[in-house]
Amino acid sequence: MRSPTLTRFRQAACLLAVSALATCLPAHALYKVVGPDGKVTYTDRVPGPSDGRITPLGSSGNAIAEPQELPFELRQVAARYPVTLYAFADCSPCDSGRALLRQRGIPYTEKLVLTEEDAVALQRLTGTREGPTLMIGQKPLPGFSAETWGAYLDSAGYPRDSRLPAGYQHPAATALTERAAPARPAPAEPRAPAAAPAALATPATAPGIRF
Repeated sequence: MRSPTLTRFRQAACLLAVSALATCLPAHALYKVVGPDGKVTYTDRVPGPSDGRITPLGSSGNAIAEPQELPFELRQVAARYPVTLYAFADCSPCDSGRALLRQRGIPYTEKLVLTEEDAVALQRLTGTREGPTLMIGQKPLPGFSAETWGAYLDSAGYPRDSRLPAGYQHPAATALTERAAPARPAPAEPRAPAAAPAALATPATAPGIRF
């Protein structure tokens, strides 16, 4: 039987190891790389194909939707040059761009620009407010152009024919900026009951008129 003290000591050691790993992450780590020898490193530079298995990271250090079910070749390209579609509501060019990506089998993330706050964020991320805007790696492509988008996808190494597995589901589109929860209205203060209306005076009967 294990001693309770020894068990607590091991739990504390595990927590310290996890904390130490978190503090080793670079402040702006963008990629997690598992080398051929199994060594894990974090970097803000785009790794090469020979560096090992690459996982893009978010600002919080979490993996960005690593599609484990994708074929190896497609997974490597998506890790090096992730594709993000910035789309607007009721936007025909956005619909055309989305259809092109799906027809070609491109794994992508879709962000919706719905408010002025979203538009400001789009300007900051891509340098434009035009929709749709396609981001391939760090390259923004404002405005839909099948030829331009296709050429850059070719250059990034994406296959021209879909390699997505059967039943693949693209992630649902989400708002570009986080929405704050709507504030609850303050409870109304109780009001004093209204005074009862005064009794109406009985009109005097006019001479010669009977009710």
